[in-house]
Amino acid sequence: MLILFLIVFIDLVGFGLVIPLLPFYAERFTASAPEMTMLFATYSLMSMLASPIWGRLSDSVGRRPVLMVSMAASAVAYCWLAFATQLWMLFAARAVAGICAGNIAAAQAYIADVTPPEKRAKGMGLIGAAFGLGFIIGPVVGGVLAGNDLAHADLRTPGLIAAGLSLLACIGVLLVLRESLAPGSTRPRRGRLTTTREALTRPTLARLLAVFFLVILAFSGMEAIFAWWAMKQFGWGPRSTGFVFFYVGVLSSLMQGGLIGHLSRRFGEERLMQTGLALIAGGLLILAGARDMAVLLVSVSALAIGMGAMQPSINSLISKSAAADEQGEVMGVAQSIGSLARVLGPLIAGALFDAFGRNSPYVWGAVLVTAALLIGLRVQRPVTVTAGE
Repeated sequence: MLILFLIVFIDLVGFGLVIPLLPFYAERFTASAPEMTMLFATYSLMSMLASPIWGRLSDSVGRRPVLMVSMAASAVAYCWLAFATQLWMLFAARAVAGICAGNIAAAQAYIADVTPPEKRAKGMGLIGAAFGLGFIIGPVVGGVLAGNDLAHADLRTPGLIAAGLSLLACIGVLLVLRESLAPGSTRPRRGRLTTTREALTRPTLARLLAVFFLVILAFSGMEAIFAWWAMKQFGWGPRSTGFVFFYVGVLSSLMQGGLIGHLSRRFGEERLMQTGLALIAGGLLILAGARDMAVLLVSVSALAIGMGAMQPSINSLISKSAAADEQGEVMGVAQSIGSLARVLGPLIAGALFDAFGRNSPYVWGAVLVTAALLIGLRVQRPVTVTAGE
């Protein structure tokens, strides 16, 4: 479990690394704000394309080899990011890192392999806590090491640190992690469209995937434009932005790593998911009107706690809607849908930011999450699917 935690943690460190560095990259490579927003889209697009492939591979050849190969490739990607000297190299490095981030589907399938259904939410909460901690370290490392001096920003060290962590995780998989897929339980690989189409024919699973898409669409838009919003709203530099994400990550990790198991047993994953969605929608609306630190803290606290309740709950519900021999496929479809949302979210938020003002992406996000909540209210407890059904 510790190795899985480290793998997902490293993936999110890589994702969060560039959030406070976007103004620096724009200055260093003479890029526009839309081009920098595309960094998010590039990473997420490649993760979207890769997630179902990693998931199907893990169902076919096992979880362990998939995790080893992807983490070794991650180390290469972060080294490339560290030594990028041109804008195209930066985008290429982020594309490779995004491909490797598709291994989260294999990590989630591993959790499903080794946890009974009644403990699935707690296991997925471990993955969620790794998300939160990665989101703490990534922006903080990027912001603190880069500093606030555009002319002398250190854009190399954060990438080298992420590369070192990827190598550490790869070694951990090699030396410690045992294969979770039982011998003889592999299944033939199917096409991505076939897998996705079959998933969408199951009413409960289709609703869960729709909720997942909408909330990630809203949240990723907030992540992508927050640095520019804070710069205009409060006159902040990257370091201050990094510490806000640090705060969000701490709260989310405490929720997912410490409380989610107890709360899911007491209230049920459906109720937790719905409560989390309500908190996220409210947090985005409050953020749109934030004019001082007190209001900002209320809004980001609601966002952190809401994501901490929603994410492991919905991942557990999705997992329970899949048979044991298709965990990798279904979790890969879910991660692919989430990655599609992370492609579109920043692009839409950036367009709204330019066209309708800096607060408009948050209002838009609140509308999306409200729609997700309405769909989520119709989700019924899924019956755990057995192999062959």
